[in-house]
Amino acid sequence: MKSPWIQALRSVALTVPDLVAAEAFYTRVWHLEIAARAAGVVYFRGSGADHHLLALHQRAGVPQILAVTLRARERAALAAIGGAAVAAGGVVEQPVAAASDPAGGVRVVIKDPDGRRFEIVHGDARRTPDPAPPRDQPQRLAHAVLNSHDVASTQAFMERALGFVLADRTKIMAFMNCDVDHHSIALGDADNDALNHIAFVMPTPDAVMRGGGRMKDAGHAIEWGPGRHGPGDNAFNYFIDPFGIVIEYTAEVEQIDDSHRARGPADWTWPPGRVDQWGISAPPSARLKEAQRAVLFSPSL
Repeated sequence: MKSPWIQALRSVALTVPDLVAAEAFYTRVWHLEIAARAAGVVYFRGSGADHHLLALHQRAGVPQILAVTLRARERAALAAIGGAAVAAGGVVEQPVAAASDPAGGVRVVIKDPDGRRFEIVHGDARRTPDPAPPRDQPQRLAHAVLNSHDVASTQAFMERALGFVLADRTKIMAFMNCDVDHHSIALGDADNDALNHIAFVMPTPDAVMRGGGRMKDAGHAIEWGPGRHGPGDNAFNYFIDPFGIVIEYTAEVEQIDDSHRARGPADWTWPPGRVDQWGISAPPSARLKEAQRAVLFSPSL
């Protein structure tokens, strides 16, 4: 199932109108730590090896997504991806060059035909994971879900330009695989091309629940969950951050190999009244559904 070029999802970069408030929320409530700072941007890390999982840039107005950052298997993949992106109808926004963030390495930045921006890095700094990580701190990113008004064409671009493979397809989502995680990117059927949500891996389902309790204590309601998804088999709790960005705590993401075979919508149906495997979760809130269509890709970095 592995992509020949992409090893993993590393981080997501977004804009927020109040960086001070964002730092307070993502450190005190969401339980990330500061990895680095630069002019007008803060980089947040979890307990795992990635230098940072989230980059928040100060920018007036509604939040926007700047880029989804993927880690390449080797440096030669960057040039190959640039060429493949153009052949698939996209553009190379920034050619292979030194990365501009504190993680370093080299990168190429591409955009698909609908303006989704992917930064692909190689040789970025990694850290020694915490030997005894907190029991309810995110470790790394699990996946980013991107809405698409034409999932078939977006899926084709990801397959041709980035080497992703379809892991599973439901009535509303295509789950795209690049390595052992069931999916690192998913594409949601929609009438827009917004960021749907970002999922953070927690150490255990217990941590997903503890994180949910901490969020409730801080005044952030669970908008969907707790539950366990079908594709990916992961436990989940969904929230909306103070700026309208949808974020998820998740755990136990299914690990797959070359023996995995993609399933279709008929394989992923629930009995009436159920929206997850466990059957205990209420449907996603109306507020969540609205937030899942509000954060668009920025026209420029």
